[in-house]
Amino acid sequence: MSETVASIVAAHRAGAVTPEETVARSYERIRAHGDDAIFISLRPEADILAEARALQSAGAAGRPLYGVPVAVKDNIDVAGLPTTAACPAFSYHPAQDATSVARLRAAGALIIGKTNLDQFATGLVGVRSPYGIPRNTFNADLIPGGSSSGSAVAVAAGLVPIALGTDTAGSGRVPAGLNNIVGLKPSLGLVSTYGVVPACRTLDCVSVFALTVDDAWTALAAMAGPDAKDAYSRRRPPAAPGLMPPHVKLGVPRAGQRLFFGDRHYAADYEASLDRLARLGCEIVEIDIEPFYETARLLYEGPWVAERTLTARSLLASDPEAIHPVTREIILSGLRPTAVDAFAAFYKLEELRRVADHTFRAIDALALPTAPTAYTVKQVLADPVQLNSRLGTYTNFVNLLDLCGLALPASLTEAGVPFGITLLAPGGADARLAEIGRVFHADTALRLGALREPQPPLTPSAKSPADGEAAVAVVGAHLSGLPLNGELRALDGRLLESAKTAADYRLYALSDTTPPKPGLLRVEHGKGVAVEVEVWALPLEAFGRFADAVPPPLSIGTLALSDGRSVKGFLVEAAATAGARDISSFGGWRAFLAREKTPA
Repeated sequence: MSETVASIVAAHRAGAVTPEETVARSYERIRAHGDDAIFISLRPEADILAEARALQSAGAAGRPLYGVPVAVKDNIDVAGLPTTAACPAFSYHPAQDATSVARLRAAGALIIGKTNLDQFATGLVGVRSPYGIPRNTFNADLIPGGSSSGSAVAVAAGLVPIALGTDTAGSGRVPAGLNNIVGLKPSLGLVSTYGVVPACRTLDCVSVFALTVDDAWTALAAMAGPDAKDAYSRRRPPAAPGLMPPHVKLGVPRAGQRLFFGDRHYAADYEASLDRLARLGCEIVEIDIEPFYETARLLYEGPWVAERTLTARSLLASDPEAIHPVTREIILSGLRPTAVDAFAAFYKLEELRRVADHTFRAIDALALPTAPTAYTVKQVLADPVQLNSRLGTYTNFVNLLDLCGLALPASLTEAGVPFGITLLAPGGADARLAEIGRVFHADTALRLGALREPQPPLTPSAKSPADGEAAVAVVGAHLSGLPLNGELRALDGRLLESAKTAADYRLYALSDTTPPKPGLLRVEHGKGVAVEVEVWALPLEAFGRFADAVPPPLSIGTLALSDGRSVKGFLVEAAATAGARDISSFGGWRAFLAREKTPA
């Protein structure tokens, strides 16, 4: 049996393996792995086995994580276990689960323990903990990455298939990149942070570590949703991922702006990753990354450090020596900014957000290195602040700009060190990243985490809309990569398939339309051609709004597809084609545009 969530749940549902057996296997692996620094607290095996038996008696219905063992970063509350934030003097016993944990339990997950972290989630290195340094799963000399060190290592080592982390400055992405696993950082407010020890409360996210994108999405879907107990929770439900659209535009730094701090292996592997994305159909667009770097500097040079100080201020006053020396210095720096400094930073951030918004109008997502290099534990202990700061080069700006992120395994360097890329998009575009990321990860053919196990085949995307959705076929400016496609994305649309109509249509280039649009007209059988279309799924309510907004002479009618199915889609009034150019011979609007741009 594979170690992915999908395979574990399938085996449980089929009765081939029981949840009790899966939990027992996790504990066997924890003992065999022999790294006491991964978990800060672990539930007694007998207790979790009893819980697994009770879950089996209750049944699998409605539980997408039925019997899946999950580890939780120890700054997230789990009832029955202490929350330490990797600081024994701060430890407390929560009366209830964090909302994210409670929702995972409701989905059938079995919480086995709490994982190690950089103290108070302050750091990207994974070495700032009195509970030890989890071993990097590829090279024990390398840092595991932080702050979610234990969670990332637990997944990469195959101890659990899913672990929760948190992400404020990259803590849910950098450890994923350094351990060859997936790290999903959701949009701000998508997952409740109630029951999470704040790092920067206005920026914090609960993140997911997994072996595959599909597994990470299953966990995200179980946790997502507004929460009245969290003032920063938002009503931004994630649309389900569809097919990876063709012609995705990915922004990358200009050649002179790519920072790797002398790591030629990471630089070469990044270039190779961009080549892979291009082969998969993505358009690589160079952008000015400097405004994003400037935003990143605000995180630790600006007033947001004061949010970290709020969490630990009582301990700072009563027992400052109980805090890790490096963490203490960072937290103490939060006492320095004034209100004047804060407002100056807020103004600057708003300006930088406008620049970022402008950048994303020209691209669908950013494709960046997850980290610029990989350091050894020895190097970081010798230079803890500067090297940590370098690791945040491509991560520190993300939450300040309200972006979602997906860290993906990309390759192993010549030295066998994991290298990863991260896809970033504006908040609410989580599904868009999953659509690209699952295809990219599968194409790498990398083994899962630090295991010898190959990736499972990608699950084919359904061609039919889900319950509560309607399908619509688009033929012109709403196609992927064309000017009006963003209207579908804004309505949480997802691509179901590229298809062709029945050979009963003519396609016309309409005059006086902005942007240029075609018209699809049904004609007498035998006098038409098959025309390329894309079929998208829209939520029912959104479909109604979309159809109502279609301007004449276009309308939404019923199209016949080449395989005999019928679907709603764009049609044109016959009168509007009088005098219009018949472009049916091109077979589709995209082919016509490509030909028109080609010099004779």
